[in-house]
Amino acid sequence: MAYVSFDSAKKTDFVAVGRLCIDLNANEINRPMEETTTFTKYVGGSPANICIGMSRLGLQTGFIGKVADDQMGRFITRYLEANGIETSNVTTDRTGAVTGLAFTEIKSPTDCSILMYRDNVADLKLEPTEVSEELISRTKMLLISGTALAQSPSREAVFQALDYAKKHGAVIAFDLDYRPYTWVSDAETAVYYNLAAEKCDIIIGTREEFDMMEQFERNPERDDRITAAKWFDYSAEIVVIKHGKEGSIAYTKDGASHRADSYPAKVIKTFGAGDSYAAGFLYGLMQGWDISRCMSFGSAAACIVISSHSCSDAMPTSEQVNDYIARCERGEITAS
Repeated sequence: MAYVSFDSAKKTDFVAVGRLCIDLNANEINRPMEETTTFTKYVGGSPANICIGMSRLGLQTGFIGKVADDQMGRFITRYLEANGIETSNVTTDRTGAVTGLAFTEIKSPTDCSILMYRDNVADLKLEPTEVSEELISRTKMLLISGTALAQSPSREAVFQALDYAKKHGAVIAFDLDYRPYTWVSDAETAVYYNLAAEKCDIIIGTREEFDMMEQFERNPERDDRITAAKWFDYSAEIVVIKHGKEGSIAYTKDGASHRADSYPAKVIKTFGAGDSYAAGFLYGLMQGWDISRCMSFGSAAACIVISSHSCSDAMPTSEQVNDYIARCERGEITAS
């Protein structure tokens, strides 16, 4: 059963709006950052990773965002273009803002952390007037993420993009991507997350992210069904709640819940799993697959990324995901 439908007449499959930054991943793994001396540079940011993932899977993609007028900003734009992502709506900041940096620490496969530098970053300078209605009018799906809601004018730019998507009939997906260090207060976070979520057809987040959104509501048992049901009173058709190692559950407006197979992985680091899962899941929806198959495909894509040093560079092709699933089914891949 198809819970969302896409306008096949539109030329662009997928457009993301939001954070563009640089990931600096530790080369010396299994040690704390205090003892790490070298890092490898990658393009980062959750919406950027998801967009790269969708492009690698063969879709026509574009990005709405802002980069710094520096070497890092040019590196990001060129990387997107090299991956087949339309950058006509990636603008350059002229106010002296900088590129956001994320240093990653890989102490062990299960003990990873990120040290973020997000002061005066270019991606949060995106103006509502810089959001292209023309680009959104020809896209089948728009993705927003929570970090872009954290400050003005980026916050207003996201809502402008949502209005254009509603006007032109694009399916809207919301990757919650909650990063507490970019917000002033829990109350502010919950208010703007809820306002954005009301406009979205697909909402994807962890149990903890949904908890953050529910701080003004009664759900003391943290019941997934209560969480999902709220959004079906608005625009949502699918709500995916992730529970880490316990897997994910997708709830649909008809009252059904869906689970899927998970796969083993030889884990190097944990970050990037959510972005690759989202790309695989949303790709499956655009192919018209059933929910469980979309979830399985997303799970396999996530396993590939957490088995790699990078996030963006490791985003797999559809052939790689299908091969990974087949190898798991043959017992060739076991958990580390």
